[in-house]
Amino acid sequence: MNIINIILIGIVAFLAGCEGILDQFQFHQPVVACTLIGLVTGHLKEGIILGGSLQMIALGWANVGAAVAPDAALASVASAIIMVLALEGGDANATDAINTSIALAIPLSVAGLFLTMLARTLAIPIVHGMDAAAEDANFGKIETLSWLAIVMQGVRILVPALALCFISPAAVTEALNRMPEWLTGGMAVGGGMVAAVGYAMVINMMSTKETWPFFALGFVVAAIPNLTLIALGVIGVVLAMIYMTLKSLATSNQGGGNAGSGDPLGDIINDY
Repeated sequence: MNIINIILIGIVAFLAGCEGILDQFQFHQPVVACTLIGLVTGHLKEGIILGGSLQMIALGWANVGAAVAPDAALASVASAIIMVLALEGGDANATDAINTSIALAIPLSVAGLFLTMLARTLAIPIVHGMDAAAEDANFGKIETLSWLAIVMQGVRILVPALALCFISPAAVTEALNRMPEWLTGGMAVGGGMVAAVGYAMVINMMSTKETWPFFALGFVVAAIPNLTLIALGVIGVVLAMIYMTLKSLATSNQGGGNAGSGDPLGDIINDY
């Protein structure tokens, strides 16, 4: 890993840290952060695979009120760097490197909560400074302190990322190769189970009696081997458009006060 790679990784890590609190451009999402790190290090394919797997885990993570979700930014960046180090260290198997990185993402995300709490504690005097500036109508100082707080969130991910970059790739690969087969196999199984748990959390939040038929239909259609992901996406969009059109027709007809709308399928959908 050369100095250019380290600088680019640092930029990605900084943006991911800032987005962890801004949540505007989604740089902190695993599928984005891991893909970008894979791109700047020459391991784009592995980065996409890792990011997609971690994204399934992070689907159900969200900050709600005072409840803080596990740190997806640190988990994504750190696990992607570990994967890159393992791949660049020599004869490490790509599948084992990805599975190990997925397994390490969970404890890394929990460890990132400590850095999150530290950053938020340091942000308290910044907020008090903004309050004082607001009393004086000093908008320039308010904006400066806001940028300072955002930069602090970026540094929260930047520092651990740069520290990982200076670990010897050979040492990471050797540690990975020394893992017994039962441990690497367990990490692969555990990573798959955690991804399923993340998806189940999203289903639990979004499930309604109207969406369950589409959920079951998705499993049936996904079992058709000749359909690509693009084809499945098109089918999903078309079904959503048909459903929304029928629902709007049923609602408009029902608003007219008619017992029967003249659209039997719309009436069925509405009654359902």
